[in-house]
Amino acid sequence: MSDTRSVTAAALAIGDELLSGRTRDKNIGHLAELLTAAGIELQEVRIVPDERDRIVEALNALRSRYDYVFTSGGIGPTHDDITADAVAAAFGVECTHDAAALALLGAHYAERGLEFTEARRRMARMPVGAKHIDNPVSRAPGFVIGNVHVMAGVPSVFQAMLDNVLPTLNTGVKILSDKVSCPYGEGDIGDPLSAIAKAHPDVNIGSYPRFSGDSFSTEIVIRGRDSVAIRAARRDVEAMLSEITSKLTKKDV
Repeated sequence: MSDTRSVTAAALAIGDELLSGRTRDKNIGHLAELLTAAGIELQEVRIVPDERDRIVEALNALRSRYDYVFTSGGIGPTHDDITADAVAAAFGVECTHDAAALALLGAHYAERGLEFTEARRRMARMPVGAKHIDNPVSRAPGFVIGNVHVMAGVPSVFQAMLDNVLPTLNTGVKILSDKVSCPYGEGDIGDPLSAIAKAHPDVNIGSYPRFSGDSFSTEIVIRGRDSVAIRAARRDVEAMLSEITSKLTKKDV
């Protein structure tokens, strides 16, 4: 469902392994790309350890500020997978074995000829009132409660869950973007580019420096919801670059 207003989101990545560097997050970039394409602005990302109080604190802050929160990690079968308990605590409800999830996982392990151990049963625990997020990869469901979508940390599972979540979300007006290649470094364009940004408050102008090995250049990206406003800002950026080139050419003469 499309919304004329801005729809916002935050991501909460959970896991000691992310903070220690043992695991590199691959989910945030994927989430940002798909949300942007859908017209949802990912405005904040946090990474917290496997500590219940830290998860609760971050989740409550984010879910009160944004339309959607997406978590990754901490819903597996081991003792340090405490995300379900923390989410339940944040919402002030009990975390229990969900009957439908138990049936789903029980059948899954029976089909594979594996024992449905207590550790595997942990993956059926979720806050009372939560709804399943289907997991076509390994069957253990994620869940959604309120505006919080709780998904696995394994990238292939996270991505599959997200594919099932996206069609259920309200989406805003999509962000458009345009880019201008600039042969000068940020030091050369900083002041005039700031003036252009102030003159075009309806767009966001970002500058991203690059270094080729012997010289600096910049990619200027203009983002907004109004194509007319973006084109107007682009014209001013191109005029600025022409003026800088003209001045440098005169110095060299």
